[in-house]
Amino acid sequence: MSAAGPSSALVALPVILPLFAAGLKLGIGVRLQRTQRVISTVVLATVLAVALVLLVDADAHGPQVMYAGGWKPPVGIVLVADRLSALMLVISSSVTLCVLLYSVGQGMADQEEGTPMSVFHPAYLVLVSGVSDTFLAGDLFNLYVGFEIMLTASYVLLTLGGTVTRIRAGATYAIVSLLSSVLFLAAVAVVYAATGTVTMAMLAGRFDRLPDGVALMAQISLLTVFCTKAAVFPLAAWLPDSYPTAPAPVTAVFAGLLTKVGIYAMLRTQTLLFPGDRLGGVLMVLALLSLVVGILGAVAQTDLKRLLSFTLISHIGYMVFGIALATRAGFAGSVFYVVHHITVQTTLFLVVGLVERRGVTTDLRRLGGIAKLSPALGLVFFVPAMNLAGVPPLPGFLGKFGLVRAGVVHGGALTYVLIAAGVATSLLTLYALAKAWNLGFWRAAPPQLYVVGVVLDTVETDEEPSGGPSGTAAAEAGSGATGAVDVDVLAGRAETASFGGRAITTGQPPAAMLLPTALLVAGGLAFTVLAGPLSSLTERIAGELTARTPYVTAVTGR
Repeated sequence: MSAAGPSSALVALPVILPLFAAGLKLGIGVRLQRTQRVISTVVLATVLAVALVLLVDADAHGPQVMYAGGWKPPVGIVLVADRLSALMLVISSSVTLCVLLYSVGQGMADQEEGTPMSVFHPAYLVLVSGVSDTFLAGDLFNLYVGFEIMLTASYVLLTLGGTVTRIRAGATYAIVSLLSSVLFLAAVAVVYAATGTVTMAMLAGRFDRLPDGVALMAQISLLTVFCTKAAVFPLAAWLPDSYPTAPAPVTAVFAGLLTKVGIYAMLRTQTLLFPGDRLGGVLMVLALLSLVVGILGAVAQTDLKRLLSFTLISHIGYMVFGIALATRAGFAGSVFYVVHHITVQTTLFLVVGLVERRGVTTDLRRLGGIAKLSPALGLVFFVPAMNLAGVPPLPGFLGKFGLVRAGVVHGGALTYVLIAAGVATSLLTLYALAKAWNLGFWRAAPPQLYVVGVVLDTVETDEEPSGGPSGTAAAEAGSGATGAVDVDVLAGRAETASFGGRAITTGQPPAAMLLPTALLVAGGLAFTVLAGPLSSLTERIAGELTARTPYVTAVTGR
């Protein structure tokens, strides 16, 4: 391979290392479980370290470029780590490492030593490789390949355990993803036929010399693909039914990270290939619809997983708003919000996994008292929930404030409508999450929550009750007027608690799962302390995106 820049030789490692480890782990199979956990952890920690080095060097010396096999564009494959891709790589590596530690703790707590854990770890590493390749891809076809690597692993992870609901959700996700992949491949073919290259640095400027209709068709095709990946309304109908059925670690990394891959691709192509705001009005309308429809859907939910899924759709609208402004301030605000949202959304879905273990269900009507039963669990939900709602001075507020300020500077009637919708969405997010807190965490716990472990242990194993109120008191607590209904409902809703779809209940959250969640909570809070340096970095990223020259010069050498 040929490289340019002090850290260019490291650019391929975030893609290659997880793939190599996945092959090694598949060879090991179900044996040596402790060794497999160590391999996964060391590899992802190494990827994080490499990402940090790339970010420092990209910020100090410009984009780091690696030419695969020494073949330069337009013939060869090029990987590029500029400020944007390196920052995304750092955040994604941090999140995937914490989620991996959470999943290791869950596997040990659930005593799932074989399948599906032997499948989860290789598939998870392949997913990480695909995400890294997507962020580092320097040409459209390699971007497509990164998406396909990522999506192939996603199909496996969504259907872990083979339960009916997971297979159904996986089928929906697969159909939508395959359709968008076909459109993506067709768009790449159109771009190559029209310009003679798919290298993004070489495409910069070439679309200006094409007929308006051809350039517009390519732009619309690519935006359609990326809006589907990012779950931008109205291309988001698949998300609320697909993500909540998967195990907690899978749902967390999908909700927190995979939708942002689509946002990253939009940022990259809209700035490098299609500068200006030719479709800015369309993107603003899509952002407005995402904000409003998503948050109204969240307010209407009584299931915590679906509530968070709809807030995910809604808050994608903030990021699209920043891209639609097509200004330096707008791009900076969008990047800041992406970084914040990846961390917070991942944290909340991990917490929901812990809630599901404690109460068997995520139906808020059947939960209550979790803050009293498990104060630590209440705390790790409350902090990121307020962060997502944008309560000052948390990063959620800072990100929204940056976008609002960029919108005011931009001006225009539609922009002010979006600003008003963004403020209303923030207030409704606070309302929806406050409702979830009051119903699930703050109000008195229903009787079945104290004996849920007893009920399900009896349903599954017919063993003597243990681990909660026992004997006659437990029996009386679970046998009131709604006792029989509670047993049926809880037993019926318990299939997604573990990787294998079994009913798993615990009193207090396992420390091995709670600690990675707490680390992500701390990471989200750290963005408040580091808001100044992070804002400066996002400003430099926005400047590099709007200039285009540093990226193009680093790749082409001219």
